[in-house]
Amino acid sequence: MKRKVTILPSLALMIGLAACGAENDSEQAISGQDVEKNNEITEPGNDTQSEPFTVLVDLKDADGQTTGTAELEETDDGVNVHVKAEGLPEGKHGLHFHETSVCEAPDFESAGGHYNPEETNHGLEMEGGPHAGDLPNLEVGVDGIVDDEFTAKNVTLETSEPNSLFKDSGTALVIHSGEDDGETQPSGDSGERIACGVIK
Repeated sequence: MKRKVTILPSLALMIGLAACGAENDSEQAISGQDVEKNNEITEPGNDTQSEPFTVLVDLKDADGQTTGTAELEETDDGVNVHVKAEGLPEGKHGLHFHETSVCEAPDFESAGGHYNPEETNHGLEMEGGPHAGDLPNLEVGVDGIVDDEFTAKNVTLETSEPNSLFKDSGTALVIHSGEDDGETQPSGDSGERIACGVIK
């Protein structure tokens, strides 16, 4: 009888320890499952947003020197255009997207005419207009510097669209010597081309 009394508590202790171990293993397994589930929920990249699509255009003068830049950014309303340049004559200057992505100094005639895929009239306010490439005039200060921003509503940077600035081999952005009057066909009587930047 004495031997049975000694063995039973030991057996009970072993069973108890085994049960505790199993319980701990079970808790760890459950805990591990919870961690795994949480990692799936918070997996990086699920809520990240893509950066806006932007293009930087290098504007060169008749001497082939960089006179400024134009940053183009695709938006819901069109293409946002931010022009920063210096060394330009004071006053208002016509600014247009042109149909060919070639800027050969000094006259930049290689850029062709205004970008006009729908063959409309020139002028932002003209009946039957505007050209897709028509843009507001730039206004240069007495210091020769311009920092202007606006939205071009008739073009896009999306390559699959018929009014894309990346059509075929691309387009160009041209600054003229004079103000675009918004009426005279086909280019607003805005004078010579004094700066040009390739878009492609």
